[in-house]
Amino acid sequence: MVDYHAANQSYQYGPSSAGNGAGGGGGMGDYMAQEDDWDRDLLLDPAWEKQQRKTFTAWCNSHLRKAGTQIENIDEDFRDGLKLMLLLEVISGERLPKPERGKMRVHKINNVNKALDFIASKGVKLVSIGAEEIVDGNAKMTLGMIWTIILRFAIQDISVEETSAKEGLLLWCQRKTAPYKNVNVQNFHISWKDGLAFNALIHRHRPELIEYDKLRKDDPVTNLNNAFEVAEKYLDIPKMLDAEDIVGTLRPDEKAIMTYVSCFYHAFSGAQKAETAANRICKVLAVNQENEHLMEDYERLASDLLEWIRRTIPWLEDRVPQKTIQEMQQKLEDFRDYRRVHKPPKVQEKCQLEINFNTLQTKLRLSNRPAFMPSEGRMVSDINNGWQHLEQAEKGYEEWLLNEIRRLERLDHLAEKFRQKASIHEAWTDGKEAMLKHRDYETATLSDIKALIRKHEAFESDLAAHQDRVEQIAAIAQELNELDYYDSHNVNTRCQKICDQWDALGSLTHSRREALEKTEKQLETIDQLHLEYAKRAAPFNNWMESAMEDLQDMFIVHTIEEIEVQQLVPKRDHALLEEQSKQQSNEHLRRQFASQANVVGPWIQTKMEEIGRISIEMNGTLEDQLSHLKQYERSIVDYKPNLDLLEQQHQLIQEALIFDNKHTNYTMEHIRVGWEQLLTTIARTINEVENQILTRDAKGISQEQMQEFRASFNHFDKGDAEFNRIMSVVDPNHSGLVTFQAFIDFMSRETTDTDTADQVIASFKVLAGDKNFITAEELRRELPPDQAEYCIARMAPYQGPDAVPGALDYKSFSTALYGESDL
Repeated sequence: MVDYHAANQSYQYGPSSAGNGAGGGGGMGDYMAQEDDWDRDLLLDPAWEKQQRKTFTAWCNSHLRKAGTQIENIDEDFRDGLKLMLLLEVISGERLPKPERGKMRVHKINNVNKALDFIASKGVKLVSIGAEEIVDGNAKMTLGMIWTIILRFAIQDISVEETSAKEGLLLWCQRKTAPYKNVNVQNFHISWKDGLAFNALIHRHRPELIEYDKLRKDDPVTNLNNAFEVAEKYLDIPKMLDAEDIVGTLRPDEKAIMTYVSCFYHAFSGAQKAETAANRICKVLAVNQENEHLMEDYERLASDLLEWIRRTIPWLEDRVPQKTIQEMQQKLEDFRDYRRVHKPPKVQEKCQLEINFNTLQTKLRLSNRPAFMPSEGRMVSDINNGWQHLEQAEKGYEEWLLNEIRRLERLDHLAEKFRQKASIHEAWTDGKEAMLKHRDYETATLSDIKALIRKHEAFESDLAAHQDRVEQIAAIAQELNELDYYDSHNVNTRCQKICDQWDALGSLTHSRREALEKTEKQLETIDQLHLEYAKRAAPFNNWMESAMEDLQDMFIVHTIEEIEVQQLVPKRDHALLEEQSKQQSNEHLRRQFASQANVVGPWIQTKMEEIGRISIEMNGTLEDQLSHLKQYERSIVDYKPNLDLLEQQHQLIQEALIFDNKHTNYTMEHIRVGWEQLLTTIARTINEVENQILTRDAKGISQEQMQEFRASFNHFDKGDAEFNRIMSVVDPNHSGLVTFQAFIDFMSRETTDTDTADQVIASFKVLAGDKNFITAEELRRELPPDQAEYCIARMAPYQGPDAVPGALDYKSFSTALYGESDL
């Protein structure tokens, strides 16, 4: 609906107000006062009355159809005043007093008077037009009254370049048709006879509807009909004139032409308003859709990151030890993959998530939208808490892995020591039971017995010497049990077998000694019998005993064990040489890692300090600062191969089971954390500058103002009243931390020019034709498809008393865009 609302101006409209041309520089009252008398116009050219009837009737119906009615005869259909009052309500958008429904003449006069009073209330002085003439069907008075209404509501408010009403409409026509050949609009009668001016107006605004170059000046009827048909079909302007009447009249009726042309003005002016409104709405919706997309991205990324943290923490908190050092080294290798392959992308995701969140909040502030509140459990603080828990678990996990590897290394060493001592002991005991059970003494002579006794005594000494080894074997087995060695069962079985065998050897040794001593006594008795003989054979016996003794000494001294000890000495020397080589290699690895770490660690620390200075001391435009920071970021990323080399050296150290390094204070964990902080810090600094650019462009802040803001931010006089006032605004949570972005927002808040909910509501009202609701059809007609469907999906049904089926509530939708209500 075109807005024809009145202004508080007073003009005289009456039957004497006919137009005669473009006129001079006077007001509407002036040019109307100068026009010829209405009655004389009709007497001079009755054709004008015919044109006016057709035009005014079509004009009235173009508005009455909005109320679901129309008129057929302009003389008769306004006589009771009902449709006249309805017409005024439609074109003004206001409610008139309740009409009287009676059929008597007095009722009709009262209704017409209500209409005339309403016209007069809009600053119009009606001359020579009374209610009785209208009720009586006076055609001239009725046409005069309608022309008065047209002037007031369709022409008066036209304003072009400081001209208004008729002059403004004429100037608008001249401006729009100036580029077209054979068109020279100087008035509202003969300048329109050839139809080219009508076609030019349409082509200027809707060039796709008119093939102007194919029109001929010498074919006015075709030109006029073409313009009338196109206007009715595509512009919703009803046909108000007949081509033949215009061509067949020396001077077409000016009022009819003005009325019809004013419809073009309002149609195109309304289209311009609708386009402007649609553009504003599209801009607002585009911002909202982009913000919603960023919110959805944040929610998705936050959810994915938190889910990864949730899955990873139990793995890092798993402290179930493996049985072998090889299995634990595989877990350590898995942890290295986590640190080098799986975690770094998540560090970048976390940093990007914070950057996206800050950028989103900046855009929301700039577009006058409420701050984004992520869903429960997905706040930045929730992610930081989860990340902190992850890193605590990670640190404890690596310490546990290294301690467990140390434990397994000691277990392997103890187990090998157990096996070695057990094997030596088992080799020594091999055949000992059979020897002790041997009854060789039963056939031995006294001297044999004595030799056997001496041999047995030597064995007993050897047996006592092996007591320590057995105790050591048992002690090692006990320690393996206490350290939860995975193969404790076999160790215990073997240890028990050794102990049982040791007890058996002790028992057999005691029994053999008793048997030898008993046999010795028996043979000594027998030997007394041979004593005489022995004395006589003394020389021979002495020689014999000496020989046997020598043989016996060789047997005792040169045992197999002594030979084995001599063979072990070279093996021990070889093991020592291997250990020395291993320690030399370990020392080389320590020095190699330390040399690289002592370079990388200070480099990271220096870069962190430089970024802190850069963020405060940056000069030049924001674009220059952004370019400088990105170049600085590239130089940092280019340093990554040094980190990779250090990781490789650290892996060699861990594979060598080296757990300390006196040559450096930097651990690989320190380097990793520092590197991650460095990348995060430079990314945040870049994001701050990008957000400052967004703010500057959105709020129209000059480079000089930005530099002033930076200087004020860097040199705040803490403690004074102004500082405390600003802090209460930019730091409402009293965290003690204020970003430059928040400071810029504060400093430029008063000068911000942003769309508001009221502006969006006004734009929707234009698209809705001044209705309090809008339909899906209207949205699809006026907006791009994706944005139309976006509105339709989110607008609530309109519940007002004037609601129609499918009506949508654009007001609640608009306020919800700015956080003033809920969708």
